[in-house]
Amino acid sequence: MVMKVVAVDPNSPLYGLIRPGFKLLYLNGETVRDNIDVRFKMAEDAVAFEFEGLKGERYRFKLRFETCSDVGLIFEEDRILSCKNKCLFCFVHQQPKGMRRALYVRDDDYRLSFTHGNFITLSNLSEADMMRIIGQRLSPLYVSVHATDDTLRRCIFKNEKLPAVLPQLKYLIKNGIFIHTQAVICPGINDGHFLERTIDDLAALYPGVSTLGVVPVGLTRYRDRLPRIEPYNKDSAAELLNFIHEKQKKYLKKLGTRFVFAADEFYITAGIDFPKLSEYEEMAQFENGIGMMRSLLVDFNRRKKTLAVPKKSPRMAVLTGVSAHNIIKSHIIDYLKKQWRLKIDIFMVENKFWGKTVTVSGLLTGQDIRAQLKLLKDNYDIYLLPPNCLNADGLFLDDFSLDDLKKSIRGDIFLGKYSMIDTLKEVWS
Repeated sequence: MVMKVVAVDPNSPLYGLIRPGFKLLYLNGETVRDNIDVRFKMAEDAVAFEFEGLKGERYRFKLRFETCSDVGLIFEEDRILSCKNKCLFCFVHQQPKGMRRALYVRDDDYRLSFTHGNFITLSNLSEADMMRIIGQRLSPLYVSVHATDDTLRRCIFKNEKLPAVLPQLKYLIKNGIFIHTQAVICPGINDGHFLERTIDDLAALYPGVSTLGVVPVGLTRYRDRLPRIEPYNKDSAAELLNFIHEKQKKYLKKLGTRFVFAADEFYITAGIDFPKLSEYEEMAQFENGIGMMRSLLVDFNRRKKTLAVPKKSPRMAVLTGVSAHNIIKSHIIDYLKKQWRLKIDIFMVENKFWGKTVTVSGLLTGQDIRAQLKLLKDNYDIYLLPPNCLNADGLFLDDFSLDDLKKSIRGDIFLGKYSMIDTLKEVWS
């Protein structure tokens, strides 16, 4: 395989020598398979390139003491390794038709696990893939286990050929790869004694398996012809948290780490206070929705006195999902209104697109946010959106763009940060 150049940074030492469309044939005398290979091979002190030009001509360059970013070459995106499973709760299978193609891609790519923290199943790895992960030290990886009982795991993944997960994990760990794991829990399926076995089996592999995140199953209204799964309620969420907390006590004493951590959604659903920030330890599963809310609250409380409020503060509307609304309102918004006399209100955006069972802000769509904005009737100067509702291209899950949203109101729209203090400082700057 050859890598095609799609852009050259003007500050690149190869700018003016290499053009978009050129193909990278060899790097240090070896072929490259993808962007991971490019990054890996550019770690050398001296880097030799051989390109094929637009008319088939050859170009050779040698650079010294450069890094991948310094070279300033952007290559075409890698072809994503797709998932071969048909999980009971696969979010891709719970979407309507007619959305952008990228939302139907069921990625299961170990490279994205290493570079972006995406969770993979290890179900589509060849022996060559395993050797590459080990050889290039693609660590840590993030693995969806869901259950260590292989019969149950094959049932959850709907894949009778699914390899046993524990031998895979042990092999990677033996060869120096660290792993963060997750278990998406479906009530009555992989909870109870199955969850206890999963926790204990994975904890036995610590520190190779560094953490286990326990998250609730996400269910949309688009589950036609899919198995019926009940969502967590207040009582079942509280019961699961009590179980997790007992496991944390056990492993803190035994291993020096709590090892297993529950998603914020469980605490919100159960109406139980979040653990202290220190109890999340290294926050290794922050992007998995574990510790986000406690981190937000701690950051606000520690830094709220540093706010320099402008004399004429704008009228602000904060939009968020159902899950986070009450917590942000009572701990942050009410304080800002009382202490600083800010003209700020928070509004709950109900997820009508995916259904009422989807309550997290990261799955809000542009059309639901727009519907809420219309109800506000331009009564605010600034509208703050959750930090995780847009992708890198500025698109919501329903292909609605931030620019489209801005056209529907008179005020300014800001994408918030995971810190309310940083968000306010940016708005006021």
